[in-house]
Amino acid sequence: MARAEGTTIVVNGSGGSLETVIRDMFELPFTEQTGIKVRASAPVSLPKLKAMVESGNVEWDLTELNGDDVVIATKNGWLEELDYSIIDPEGLLPEMAKEPTALVRASYSTVLAYRTDRYEGEQPSSWADFWDVERFPGPRSLENSPKGTLEFALLADGVAPEDLYPLDVERALSKLDEIKAHIPVWWSTGAQHVQLLIDGEVNMTSCWNGRISPLQTEGKPVAITFNEGALMLSYMGMPKGAPHPKEAMEFLKFRLNPKLAADFVKVVPYPGFVPGMFDYLEPDFVETLPTAPKNAAAQFKFNSQWWAENLEEVTERWTEWTLL
Repeated sequence: MARAEGTTIVVNGSGGSLETVIRDMFELPFTEQTGIKVRASAPVSLPKLKAMVESGNVEWDLTELNGDDVVIATKNGWLEELDYSIIDPEGLLPEMAKEPTALVRASYSTVLAYRTDRYEGEQPSSWADFWDVERFPGPRSLENSPKGTLEFALLADGVAPEDLYPLDVERALSKLDEIKAHIPVWWSTGAQHVQLLIDGEVNMTSCWNGRISPLQTEGKPVAITFNEGALMLSYMGMPKGAPHPKEAMEFLKFRLNPKLAADFVKVVPYPGFVPGMFDYLEPDFVETLPTAPKNAAAQFKFNSQWWAENLEEVTERWTEWTLL
């Protein structure tokens, strides 16, 4: 595209150290190539998106969104439809990566992690194993949230991945009753579940896959299994009435550069579906990523549509259950 000197797009994200990585790997090179400047903002906020669009005072050109947010924002008309003839002109992106109003920017998995030094013989490889306190003794942890946790309980109870949704909430909670006494801590942040594992306070936990790879590099006795993991997708969407829609979509296209995407994933192991990205990565490293074909096939796709429609009611029931 022609250089667009003087234009600045605002990209809203989660901030922190990730914002610095994105600036150095994508935003500054994009500005150098196109003349379009990128200003980051944070944090991600669905209520703020709603307020911007409904007031007509839209500050963001793009914003990160989780799957639930995409469903809610699309239903309420807070997002523009994306023009994939700009973003993906050759049509190389898989359909899974392209929602009408949002582009998959990253993926991560919530999986089973465990200490290898606590289970030197047979090691846990399923949620049924996680629930089996006789074969795999010791304390464990799960997220203090029904999202994902209920799915894992149902898988442990024998529900097939393709039959998970709509979730049988009461069956899941009954299954969780069996293991509640073995969970001294219900984690609420990514840093917390990693620390529980490193400190040896728990032998196994549900976790985000990207938190474990660095520990393995450091030689810590931890491992994960992608079997029965929850494949989660994170998106970029354009607020309705965004000031610079064409420039914003050019930035989305730039984010799909396979070499840049590969360099990014080496630092932040949450890949999207960028065509050709794996060609720039070592095969052994690819095997650690949630979207590697073998790993993706072993997981279930988290159903954001179901959660968007049921979150409030299920969260109330979850809170009630945790107080019992």
